[in-house]
Amino acid sequence: MSDSSSGGSGGSGTSGTSGTSGTSGTSGTRPPTDRRALVAGHADFATGIISAVAQIAGRPEVFLPFSNRDLSAKDVEKQMRELVSQPNVTTIFTDLPAGSCTMAARRLLRERPDLVLVTGANLATLLEFVFSEPMTPGDTARYAVERGRTALATVEGSAEAPRGN
Repeated sequence: MSDSSSGGSGGSGTSGTSGTSGTSGTSGTRPPTDRRALVAGHADFATGIISAVAQIAGRPEVFLPFSNRDLSAKDVEKQMRELVSQPNVTTIFTDLPAGSCTMAARRLLRERPDLVLVTGANLATLLEFVFSEPMTPGDTARYAVERGRTALATVEGSAEAPRGN
């Protein structure tokens, strides 16, 4: 998918959306809300992670994908500005804390203090955003971030093979 189709005006890059929510492994079924978010990052990060949300939760319409591929910093900011001007967009999720999408989002926050930025987004974070109860944008983002953090874990394998009976 080219950047203009994933980040330009004219659509979110998702289709065939369902009006009902599915279930999350930890959150259960919750009623849909009107809130939306921009998911921005490198290459196919946004479309990939939104695809996973769609498969698990059935709610891809909550998110607008955006890729910075082949765009200047000025174009990233311009296209992100257009996307966050869509109705009910309250939050921007980005892949890296110091990436070009995050830098553009920080500039947009100066113009739009009602927006909330979440960096280092992961699948658990986006699922919690989808399934969380209606709250303020800041509270929703904080809750989603906390749940995303708790989903991170380190699992180390044993040097010994499991022993049988």
